[in-house]
Amino acid sequence: MADTVLVQPLSALNRAALWGAVIILVATLFLAANLNALVPFNAWASMLTPEPGNLRELMARDVLLPRFCVALCCGAGLGLAGTLFQQVLRNPLAEPGTLGVFAGAKCSLVVATLWAPQLLVLGWDFAALLGAATAILLVFALSARRGFSPLSLILSGLVVSLSLGSLGSMLMMTHFDAVNDLYVWEAGSLVQNSWSTTLGLLPRLAVALAATTLLSRRLKLLDLDEAGALSLGVPLLSTRLLGLGIAVVLSAMIAAAVGLISFVGLAAPTIARHAGARLFGERLLAAPLIGAGLLAMTDQALVFVTGGVEVPAGAITAIFGAPLLIWLMRQIRPAAEGWGSGAPMAASFPVAVTDRSKILLGLAVLAVLAVALFVGRTPQGWHIAFGGDFADLMPWRLPRVAAAAMAGLMLALAGLLIQKITGNALASPELLGVSSGAGIFLILAAFLLPPMDRVSMALFASCGAFVMLMTVLWLSRRSAFSSEHLLLIGVALGSIVASMLTYLTALGDPRILNVLVWLSGSTYAVTPGQAAFACLPALAALTIVPFVSRWLAILPLGRAASIGLGVSEWQSRVLLLLVAAVLTGAATVLAGPLSFVGLMGPHLARLSGFRKPVAQAYAAALIGAALMVLADWIGRTIAFPWQVPAGLVSTVIGGAFYAALISRR
Repeated sequence: MADTVLVQPLSALNRAALWGAVIILVATLFLAANLNALVPFNAWASMLTPEPGNLRELMARDVLLPRFCVALCCGAGLGLAGTLFQQVLRNPLAEPGTLGVFAGAKCSLVVATLWAPQLLVLGWDFAALLGAATAILLVFALSARRGFSPLSLILSGLVVSLSLGSLGSMLMMTHFDAVNDLYVWEAGSLVQNSWSTTLGLLPRLAVALAATTLLSRRLKLLDLDEAGALSLGVPLLSTRLLGLGIAVVLSAMIAAAVGLISFVGLAAPTIARHAGARLFGERLLAAPLIGAGLLAMTDQALVFVTGGVEVPAGAITAIFGAPLLIWLMRQIRPAAEGWGSGAPMAASFPVAVTDRSKILLGLAVLAVLAVALFVGRTPQGWHIAFGGDFADLMPWRLPRVAAAAMAGLMLALAGLLIQKITGNALASPELLGVSSGAGIFLILAAFLLPPMDRVSMALFASCGAFVMLMTVLWLSRRSAFSSEHLLLIGVALGSIVASMLTYLTALGDPRILNVLVWLSGSTYAVTPGQAAFACLPALAALTIVPFVSRWLAILPLGRAASIGLGVSEWQSRVLLLLVAAVLTGAATVLAGPLSFVGLMGPHLARLSGFRKPVAQAYAAALIGAALMVLADWIGRTIAFPWQVPAGLVSTVIGGAFYAALISRR
């Protein structure tokens, strides 16, 4: 029996280490093939001392080989960081990307480049570390009230990542000339032209490994419950802080060196665990090996397949990592099947709305519209348009204001419908990935089909929204459509869209410019005809609302109540899903896939006292329209003469709104 106890961990470690060795071997074979394409095998020895005029030998020695070594170092570091995050937080979904560490590093580097360049004198490490630490503190603050549960922690991390990432992107768009170097860095490129990055990463990685080894005994005991660890004399607070500190510092340094490479820190410990490395000590050795092999294999395979066309490894790891996140998330806390049974939303019982609420809502909407139409900036400063100036500006401002209003109205209505369908007050087209599905279809259309007008794009995007909505609901059925599972799936799908954009941008295809305009939520190219067309689905949806008010009142009560009250669950849900998909698709063409208006509109309507289904729907629509018009006006004036897309502005505002909402819940 004793022999069995001693041998079993060793065999598990061997199996996990074997996985890492095999992956590294495959990566090495790809490297050999890429080297052979530059320098014949029989001339490899000459790479060590290449002739000055031999460009191929110089590229092999100073470009390809250091690239491989950097990939090994970064993969090992991310595997180690992911293992530490998961052990300290006792969360199998934790890694630098899902906890917002990378987004914080990005935002901090942008801010430092623009307004505090002195922080970058000695390199990007300190600025990246400052942003990463700030992000992780925000994540902990948001998830503290829910006891740092695994799903709430990751959900908070993904929302912080989304918000900080959008803020960073907005700053990059408004200061393009000053931060254009960050576009390549953001994609997670491993391209090298010397051995300096490798020589800089090796000592950092060695220090992190040494510190983790010294702390490993205390970290192992975190597998026990809190009482058991305390009984063995483990100082829990200091152990967790030290473990998190090592992981955050290591992640920030890797991000500063090569950019944002997500999901390697998630995949490496997961593969190690499924290979048999159940204990922390086993994963501590196996995960860095597997992470090193995964990143090196991915990068060298890209070099081999593309034949020299640069494709950022960070984009590809995100494309493959998002399905892994979805699969892992589905393994956590399965629940009974049933629509809305996981997180039932408060039913829409008849509650009187005061005349004051109606008046305030109307005045607020009128004030936003007046500001958007009359107030703006010129080279001479702020300007209020009257008389002839107003008439001259209307052909430019009115289509934008109308398009933004219709986009916000449709997203808010779609959000309300999805919340009623799922019985989940945290659902929205943006967070469920429905808007991202529309974005994916738009990307495919731009590259596979002839050029389309906005009407055709809206129809195509609606198909994508419907397919994605059905996919998200199907994937969430095991968890009974709980808030965390729905939102995690949606944000994971959204990361696929971002990765596709990064990949396509790296290709340099001119067609990507149209896609970027669509998906950033820009309205400055909207014509009067397109704005008028956007009114059609919005008005049609407003007309339908009174006819489905009974469904909207009963569906949030759950499946049993719906059947008992005679509501045809299948027909009602499919029809509402179709309406929500069409609204989302049409709005995505105007406002981009991310805005949070679909979340904010229904909640603000509910907080204003509107509880009856019809009143709540119309109030949410008005609020959504006002929010998007306000975001468009801010984007038009905040960095004049530059234009900041309304989608990015509303994402930053919506991220703050979501943070306040989740902290209250």
